[in-house]
Parts: sequence; C-alpha cells; structure tokens
Amino acid sequence: MKIRESKKCFVLCYMAGFFVGILYSNFVSGDYIAGTGILDDYFLEQYARIEINTAEFLWYVAYLRILPAMLLFALGCTRFRKAAALFYIAWTGFSSGMVLVTAVMKMGVKGIILCLLCLIPQIICYIAGYLMLLWFLFSYPSVRWNMSKTMCFSLFMLTGILLECYVNPVIVKMFLRTL
Repeated sequence: MKIRESKKCFVLCYMAGFFVGILYSNFVSGDYIAGTGILDDYFLEQYARIEINTAEFLWYVAYLRILPAMLLFALGCTRFRKAAALFYIAWTGFSSGMVLVTAVMKMGVKGIILCLLCLIPQIICYIAGYLMLLWFLFSYPSVRWNMSKTMCFSLFMLTGILLECYVNPVIVKMFLRTL
C-alpha cells in the first residue's frame, strides 16, 4: 500500500510541476519565449551542420548530469530528503512543461517530435537511475543504500551520458536534415 501511495505522490508532484510549467510558459513568459532563438530555423540548420567535438561534449554532459545527482544525494543525507526528492520531481515536471510549450509555440507538432527525439535513447537510463535515487530518498529508513545500488546508479548514469554524447546527436541531426 505504501508503494502505491509513493508512486502516486511522484506522479502527482510531476504532473503539478508540469501543469505549472505550462501555465508559466503561456501566461508569464509567453513573450520571452516567442523572442528566443533556440528553436529558430537558423539555429536548427546550424545544429544540423555542425561537427560536435565529442570529447569536450562528453565532459560537459557529464558535468551537467552528475552535479544535480550529487546535489540530490547530498540533500538526501539531511532531514530534508523527502522534500528534496519531491522538489526535484516537481522541478522536472515544470521544466518539461516549459520546454514542450516552447517547442509547440515555435514549431508546432514538429517541436514535440524534436523534444522526444532529443531524449532518445538516454532518457531510459536517466529515468532508471534517478528513480532509484529518488525512491531511496523518499522511503529512507526502510530502504538502505548499498554498494549494488551505487554500482547500478553509476552504470545507468554512465550509459545515459555515453548515449547522449554519441547516439543522440546522430538521431537529432537525421531528423533536422529531413525538416
């Protein structure tokens, strides 16, 4: 019963953040979104043509993915672990809502497809790793962190980073060349 309630709490937190992100994008920052150039045709054409230095990109992505995980784990060592887990889930929902609204405003249905392709295939590894960490933070005294969880989390994150650096740019470039 507690597992089912915890799953509902995760989903509700994510959906609340997603809804607030949609509202924020539409009502508060709609003019700003309309003026940004990240999803303009020029930017997308440049991305489709550029050669990515994968070694530098690897370190950049590793920094961006490992730093929040380390921060979340550090907050998990405090008494605010449940609040940190729920805040992280809500923030992820908020960010997702904002990105999807921006994509729809700029590109329509192609924007949604581009957003989904930007997440494939690394999102599977990131979701598995973060769910493991968030589940630990949310149900702490009854669940303990051990070496096997550390190895699994590290493997998920490393695999996700490698997929994001080596596979995902190829997929996104193939899509952008068809536009």
